[in-house]
Amino acid sequence: MTTFQTIQKTLAPELKRLNDLISATLTSPNALMNKVVSTYLEKKGKQIRPVMVILSARLLGEVNDNVIKGAVAVELLHNASLIHDDVVDDTRVRRDAQTINGLWDNHLAVLVGDFFLSNSLILASETGDIRIVESIASLGRLLSIGELDEIYNARYNHLDEETYFKIIYRKTASLFISCAEVGAAAAGEKDARRLEALREFARLLGLCFQIKDDVFDYFAQGGIGKPTGNDLREGKITLPLLHVLETHTGEEHGRMMELARKEMLTSEEIAALIDYAVANGGIEYANQTMERLRDEACAILRDNFPPSETLDAFISLIDFIIARDH
Repeated sequence: MTTFQTIQKTLAPELKRLNDLISATLTSPNALMNKVVSTYLEKKGKQIRPVMVILSARLLGEVNDNVIKGAVAVELLHNASLIHDDVVDDTRVRRDAQTINGLWDNHLAVLVGDFFLSNSLILASETGDIRIVESIASLGRLLSIGELDEIYNARYNHLDEETYFKIIYRKTASLFISCAEVGAAAAGEKDARRLEALREFARLLGLCFQIKDDVFDYFAQGGIGKPTGNDLREGKITLPLLHVLETHTGEEHGRMMELARKEMLTSEEIAALIDYAVANGGIEYANQTMERLRDEACAILRDNFPPSETLDAFISLIDFIIARDH
């Protein structure tokens, strides 16, 4: 049994409440909407983000109704962004299942994404806590800007690590930060130092999550819903290749830089860039970066919170994220 499965088992009562609320919230008077939602929820994923909300509340207080509402709000907003991203990227398969736009069409997918988003905001408002509402609203803004940053960067070839980390902070880490904020607020946490420590842990965990996702693109993997080289096909240069492009020199390096700046790449050119990154230590560098971020994150937790099962669960969570194979 993986460490994350252990966490899920420990949180089984809370996760049942969470999924019951998701089902109730997404039930509508429209038969087509109900059919689409029911099909979509059959592949609900690991629910790492609501787990993060619940663990944050447990670390700082107790899991009450507002914690569950906040966790559902974050999960619905996250899924709304995925549904809309699938439309933008014309993604037809995710997690080995057809996407909404793959099964139906883009028009319906956009409407379903809007339905998820509006229900997220309704649940946030039902908590009666303006901090939760502000966190969810700010998250939607950051996710949108992060995606636009990525599109802009792909078009104008800003090939540097600083830009990369700004993008993944907005498009991924911001979501985990919101999980920490929502869980802490719902649990009634008022200690600014402890809250900031938890936010920083969440930021570092979110960065690790995206770096790991990006590493998958350099290898043939089953079950992750995207073909090898898909990021490069979309003009996205991620950390393994970025590091090699920034640190290597020579004739081959010049040719790879030219390829990285091309607007459209052939399958052979994508394979060449992947081989170049792998052969010159790009994957090792990405793994070392995750380990460094993981050590920073764990030190922050241990310096600011007493030992507990929940603290151990957080550390197991970041270890799982780095070690996962899909």
